[in-house]
This record gives sequence, structure tokens and C-alpha cells, in this order.
Amino acid sequence: MKCASSLAAALLSATAIAPLSAAPRSESYTVIVGGRNVGHLDATTEGARTSIEWDVKNNGRGPTIAETLTVDANGIPTAWRVTGATTFGGKVDETFALSGKTARWTDTTGSGRAAVQAPSLYIAQNGSPFALGLYGRALLADSDHQMPARPGGTLRLDKGETLTVRGAGGPIEVTAYALTGMSLNPTYFLLDGEGRLFASIGGRGVTVRKGYEGEDQRLRDLAETMSAARYAEIQKAAAHRWEAPVRIRNVRLFDPKALALTEPKSVLVWRNAIAAVEPLDSPATPGEVTIDGAGGTLVPGMTEMHGHVSEDDAVLNLAAGITTIRDMGNDNDELEAIIARIESGRSAGSRIVKSGFIEGRSPFSSNNGIVAETEAQAVEAVRWYGARGYWQIKIYNSVDPAWVPAMVAEAHRLGMRVSGHVPAFSTADAMMEAGYDELTHINQFVLGWVLQPGEDTRNLLRLTALRRLKGFDLDQPKVRKTMDMIVSRKIAIDPTIAIHETFTQTRNGEVPVGMADYLDHLPVAEQRQAKQAWVDLSEPGDDAAYRAAFEQIVATLKALHQRGVMIVPGTDLGGAFTYHRELELFQRLGMSPAEVLKRATWDMAAYLGQDQRLGSIEKGKLADFFLVPGDPTKDLKAIKTISMVVKDGTVYFPSEIYAKFGIAPFAPPPRVTAPAQ
Repeated sequence: MKCASSLAAALLSATAIAPLSAAPRSESYTVIVGGRNVGHLDATTEGARTSIEWDVKNNGRGPTIAETLTVDANGIPTAWRVTGATTFGGKVDETFALSGKTARWTDTTGSGRAAVQAPSLYIAQNGSPFALGLYGRALLADSDHQMPARPGGTLRLDKGETLTVRGAGGPIEVTAYALTGMSLNPTYFLLDGEGRLFASIGGRGVTVRKGYEGEDQRLRDLAETMSAARYAEIQKAAAHRWEAPVRIRNVRLFDPKALALTEPKSVLVWRNAIAAVEPLDSPATPGEVTIDGAGGTLVPGMTEMHGHVSEDDAVLNLAAGITTIRDMGNDNDELEAIIARIESGRSAGSRIVKSGFIEGRSPFSSNNGIVAETEAQAVEAVRWYGARGYWQIKIYNSVDPAWVPAMVAEAHRLGMRVSGHVPAFSTADAMMEAGYDELTHINQFVLGWVLQPGEDTRNLLRLTALRRLKGFDLDQPKVRKTMDMIVSRKIAIDPTIAIHETFTQTRNGEVPVGMADYLDHLPVAEQRQAKQAWVDLSEPGDDAAYRAAFEQIVATLKALHQRGVMIVPGTDLGGAFTYHRELELFQRLGMSPAEVLKRATWDMAAYLGQDQRLGSIEKGKLADFFLVPGDPTKDLKAIKTISMVVKDGTVYFPSEIYAKFGIAPFAPPPRVTAPAQ
């Protein structure tokens, strides 16, 4: 690593980037999601100081951030102030200062300081994408393109392709880069010839220099290409296939029908299927690969019922024992591309069941799936999904409630189920009467009890109104009516309990209760982000109100479970470790660990119509299961220590996958013995 005094010279000699001008300069960017402008980023630089405004509103929510940033002669931050609000309204007041050899910072996790022995880069907890240009220039100037990060970790920059983009400012040659060390996954962005940020790409959208919005799709395609290459490398390194039978011996199987473990067995896998389940002492046949289960438990692959799949979600869910994900709404083209890569074996990931996302056009639209402007367009969207093999449709917030009966009728005519949010200005009762098969999110179910007529849930109110549940009488007639209807009509609910726990219970600087078992396995940057309240708690009484709201949610779900309502496990938080927490919370509804496992495996396979091939470990079924050393029927936390996952007969060791994400493993891989050559 070069010393600080040589950074500016290295920036010129190593990268041929011209010095940044000292004259005042303004830079503006457009934030685009789903082809629509949803925000802006404006930056004004005078000398060493830059003022930044960043505001994004997609799906009725997004960050509103103001920054002031000062750098030294080498482009290293010496002072940084970030204020505003996060996506869900949490207050931000973050500072960083570098004085001599000491760096100090304060964010939502508290205050810290560090002695600075070599140039390092502060990572703002809630900073805008503008900082990517700063990081890129500094890392390009370093000999190995790496620097220590504050509060912890290391930033590394890898160069991608160079391309020419066109827009109002004329053609520009830009270069793509992948920045690692800020999160579990690389951040992709492009710099121009001066080393200034041209675009931040990925995450289902782009932030692109104003005047170049026409490059949106091309930049999204580039991000997908860069991401796909990364996951192809992970698959190549982590997928184990043998052209031989694989004998997994000395394992007990979780039998979801018996709600118990079997005696020790051997499970034979041939290609993608279970060839046999044999007594432990059965002799091996010549040429087998043997995996020693060491007395552990094989559990059928689990199903995450509320995903919005990206490729990183797919592989991390797989490592967590989730072999099937129900996608609840996505960019349709991107989802098809992900599925194609997984099914062809180019990427690792869970199998995906598709839900067709249908939204109505409004200033609060979620720019996802298909956005309709009329009832006819909404019904046509149902047909579009039906022709492409979607299992169900999902109706969203800005759909006109008057359209729903026609949408439901068309979906049912085509053999699809209907799930969704409660559209704004309607109620769960009305949607159940219109023919919903499943309600999405527990907040959507209960809001009709606490909202006033005319209140708009296309914004954050659909979450913040939960605080009204404190002290609310759950034995009121309107509550009983809603509960009686979901029971009598045999409608399921996808409550996403864990996201409501996170929303209502996370506090600044505290380890979230749902992450206590795994947070220290994650990179420093991820740990820091986790200790940040989602919601604004500045008003007196809000803290207690949100805490009480979650207890009311649990009480409601417990009552639904006792009355036989099908409650499906999904997170809306990416699954993986959060899915394990979701299952833990099901125990609060009155389910035993074995009943929770049955719900996550056999019940969900049956619910999705896949129980002939999935959901249990039996001869002839697909080889989908995972290995843990303990007994999850006694302690559900055992599912967090997965040593092996098998999906479609391909064997993965999570420790190998986690190494690609900077995650400390939870269990070593089992011993594998290949046949003698």
C-alpha cells in the first residue's frame, strides 16, 4: 500500500485520470427503478468540500439524506456529516472526523475511534452513492487497490469493462468496477475518465448521471452480467457432483409425518434423486462416494415463502437449507434470467416458484412486475402471467380495489391462486370477500381495525400505524368478523413475522434479538447496519407503542393458528438467516419445533403442489435436504448449524459458500471419502 503522500501522484500515473478541478462544480444524478425516475442525487463541490442531497421514493418510501463531505489533498475523507431519514423513517445524524492520526465517528450504533497508521476510508452508515466515486479514486491510486475501512474491514476494487455511453452531454468513455468490503456483496459502479462517478448500478435500479437516463437498461444489463460472473465462480467452487452413487451414512432423518427422527440410516443419492433409504449397516456397492453424517440429522429442504429473489438471495438461502423460494414479485426479465442460470447449473440457488406482481399506477407505485393503469390492463397482466407458468398473482397497494374481483376471477379461471396486500382505501375483509386465497403480511390483515376512513396506506402509514395496536382490544366485534372470515373461507396468511419484529423492535446500537445467534458471524459492515432502528422513535411513547404492537401481532397470529388458519413461513427480508428466525417465532404461536419443521418442509411442499417430489426424504423423491449435527425436533436452533446442503443431488458445504461473502461458518463440512481410483 502506498503512503498518503504518494496517492495523488499514483492516481495520475497508474490510472491516467486527470486532477479533479478546484473550481466549483455541480453533479446531478437520476435514480431509476423499473424504468421510472424515483429520486435524485445532487452534489456541489467547492474546493475540498462537497454538499450532497439524496432523495429516493419508490413504493411510497425511501431515504432522504443530506451530506457534507470534506477531503484532504489525496481525496481521503477528513470530515463527514450525514443527516436525514432512512428508508422507513429512522432518524440519521452521523459524523466522522479525521484529525492527525486519530479517526472518530458517531452513528446509530454509538461512537468509535481508531488510530490511523495508513490511509483508510470511512464507510458512511447512511451515505449516498456519491461516495463511490471517492472510494474508487482512492483505491485506484493504491498499488494493490485495497485500503482499510473504518469502522472495520477492507475495501478492494476490481476493474471491469470499459464502454462508451451516450446522452445529453455527448459520448463518454466509462469503466465499470466492483467494490467489495462494504456489504456481503460487491457494489458495482462506473467512473468516467476523470475518476468521477458516472453511475451506481445493481440492486434492481441505477443511479446515473443526469442526461444519460437512456442508458438505464444497458447499465442494468451490465450489472446483471457482472453479478452472474461472480455467481458462476461461486458455483464452480462450491458445487460438488460425482458420477457415482453418494452414500450419506449414519444420519437420522426428520420424518415430517411422524414429527420425529428415525433411527440411524444411510441415504443413497444417484444423480438428482434419492435412490434408497437403507438401514445403517447395509453394505456399500463398489464405486460409491461416502459422506459421514456422524450421527447428525437430515432435514428435508425448507421453503421460503416470501422472497424477492436476487442471485445473492438464492445462494445464501441454499446455504441456509432453503431449497425452494416462492418469489413474491420481481423484475420479470431479471427473475427469468436468474432461474435460467440456476436451472442450467451455472449458478447456485434454490428452485423458484413465481408469483406475478401486479401494481396500479400512482405516485406511490412499486415499480416492479407489471404496473397497470386500468382494470383491463390488470386483467391482461393476469393472463400474461398465466401464460408463463406463474403459480399465483400478487396484488399490490396501488391497485384500484374495484378491479380486484375481475382479476381474481381471471386468475382462478386460469388455475392460479391470488395473494396480495390490501390495496389502499380497502380492507382485508373486502379482499377476502373478493376471493383472495392468501393475505400477505400480518400488518395488512390488522390495519383495517385501526385505520380511519380515507387514510392512505400506499406510504409508510401501512407500517407506522401499527403503533395504534398498543392497548387495542382484540376481542372487538370487527376483529372477530375478520378472524371468522379468514377461518370460514379457508384463506391462508403469509405474515412475515420476522420483518415486523425487526421493524418494531430494533433499536439503535442494540443487537436485534432475532440476530443474536449469528450477527457476529457477519462482516463488520453488516453488523453495523443491523444495529440501526428502522423507525422514527423520537416522539414520546413511540418506543413502548411499537414494542406493544409486536405483542399484539403475536397474539393475533396465535389465535389464528389455534383456529386452524394456514400460516406460511416467509420473511420478505431475503430469507437465509432471517428465515431461521421466522421459524423460531412460529414457536410463539404454539407450535413445537417438530411442528415448525413440518410446516417449513412437508406442509409447504403440499401447499405448492410439490409434495410428490419434495417435502420428505423418501426413495424416488428429489435429493433435497440438509445436514445438522444436533436434533432440531428438540431445539430448533440446531438448524442454524448446517454442515451440508443437497439440492437436486448437488452437494454444497455452506462453509465454502460463506467464505465468498466474508461470513464465518457455523459448522465444518462432513468427511467425504471418494472411491479409490
